[in-house]
Amino acid sequence: MAEREGLLIDQAYEEVKKYKDIVQQDPYRLSYHLMPPVGLLNDPNGLIQYKGVYHVFYQWNPFETAHGAKFWGHYSSMDMVHWKEDPIALAPIEWYEISGCYSGSALESDGKLYLFYTGNVKLEDGIRETYQCLAVSSDGIHFEKKGPILRLPEGYTAHFRDPKVWKKNGRWYMIIGAQTLSEKGAAVLFTSNDLYHWDELGPIAGSGMNGLENFGYMWECPDLIQLNGKDILLVSPQGLEAEGYLYNNLFQSGYFIGKLDYEAVQFQHGSFTELDRGFDFYAPQTFTDESGRTILYGWMGITDESEPYQPTIRNKWLHALTIPRELEFRNDTVFQKPVEELKKLRTDELSMENGNHTSLDGVCTAELILDFVQFGEGIFEVNFRHEAYLRYDSLKKEISLHRRNVKDEQMEKRVCCIDSLSKLHIFMDHSSLEIFINDGQEVFTARYFPTPNVKTISFNGNVVFTLKKWNLESD
Repeated sequence: MAEREGLLIDQAYEEVKKYKDIVQQDPYRLSYHLMPPVGLLNDPNGLIQYKGVYHVFYQWNPFETAHGAKFWGHYSSMDMVHWKEDPIALAPIEWYEISGCYSGSALESDGKLYLFYTGNVKLEDGIRETYQCLAVSSDGIHFEKKGPILRLPEGYTAHFRDPKVWKKNGRWYMIIGAQTLSEKGAAVLFTSNDLYHWDELGPIAGSGMNGLENFGYMWECPDLIQLNGKDILLVSPQGLEAEGYLYNNLFQSGYFIGKLDYEAVQFQHGSFTELDRGFDFYAPQTFTDESGRTILYGWMGITDESEPYQPTIRNKWLHALTIPRELEFRNDTVFQKPVEELKKLRTDELSMENGNHTSLDGVCTAELILDFVQFGEGIFEVNFRHEAYLRYDSLKKEISLHRRNVKDEQMEKRVCCIDSLSKLHIFMDHSSLEIFINDGQEVFTARYFPTPNVKTISFNGNVVFTLKKWNLESD
């Protein structure tokens, strides 16, 4: 490690040490989610199971609760439940990454762990440069930077980032989120036979392509996966206009279902579907573990006008990652479900039959499963600690999540349509909600900030359901 890099990493750890007590005493600190030890966290990066160990890297600014020159923080785990904090993987010190080691992915080859990431450079004259970079490790902990392996091709602005790499038919492929010179979002494909030298194949999807009209000025975090024989492109487009209940966040994350022709470099796909209907979900990334599951993490946050008003900022930290979710594809839909390993957190099981108008006290960190037996006409509502509520309207066939906005204190909502409600699977943490509807057909993810001593949830409506509840033991 170069001396300059060591000094910068030492400064980051000094921030962790300096604010450790104030961070840990925050009542909104989460119990079973991955968070920054101090400062700001955003995109999950480099997700992989390497030599039996799960690795989650993440975008991290240790010096302030704002976006700046990002590091790659690092957690590892044997079970995706009990995590340890590993040494910083990447620090922005080299000329090609001086303004941040931006997002990317990981893979294993010849027993080594390869990290692909975007080196971001912002010059004093306002000019921006971007480089796709590589770092390699033999132990999954210590990384040797190899520098840029791909420079900006013609036809794109410097908003060109977030490489995701995979192997297909003996060759390596890389997809990158991009903005064309005409300021249209795109996903661009490259190929290599050695991971160091890359050839451009061209854009496979984007604004104005494949039957899409104007569909955003930048596409971030592309991720091409296969589920049940379908090629599915996950992407986070920026610049979509709201359409009724669709695209109501500042930036969106979702997927296209299709088929990628690697020879013709064409991706025929259908319409865009949002992955999450809540307030706080962005930049998801997947990996395939050793058992063959496709597992997703998302950033449980977003950069919007409310971000600077989140109450955790006064305690020197901001944002978290979602719980890990296994993806399945059926009925032309990507379903998400919590990974089985999370059951290890369960304690103090409570069961109720024929639930209706009821409430539970002392609930902060819990898992709840509601199976619906009978629905009458009208509204069914779950109230979370008097700060957020989930509402299902059986007449309108709408389900909505409502919460108090941290900037203006007004209630806001996100809505989606479902034909019927058969099941709710809810993960509550001190300041987060992840709500899986009908076994993950739809998901609502949100941060919320209830008064710490208010710990009641209630259920109201003309409905009969069975309820199981577990307290979730923190790591």
